[in-house]
Amino acid sequence: MNTAPCRHKNLVLVSEPKDRIRCRHCHLTIKRDELGDRYCPECYDTTGSKRYDFEPVAEPSVVSTQYLCEDCGLSIRG
Repeated sequence: MNTAPCRHKNLVLVSEPKDRIRCRHCHLTIKRDELGDRYCPECYDTTGSKRYDFEPVAEPSVVSTQYLCEDCGLSIRG
């Protein structure tokens, strides 16, 4: 068993979400390109209703870089 602390050598850049929309009924937040011109998948799965009513999600004005260590799972903001 390795008890040495992680040195965070295997980092992955986590990209900030962009162009997201939110369903006005169930509040599911999804990227616009993942939805396409379709109805809300959450509303359809839970109620069988095909709802197309979405609102844009405001992106943060200050964007920071985030990394994730693949070895230990630590999230590091820069």
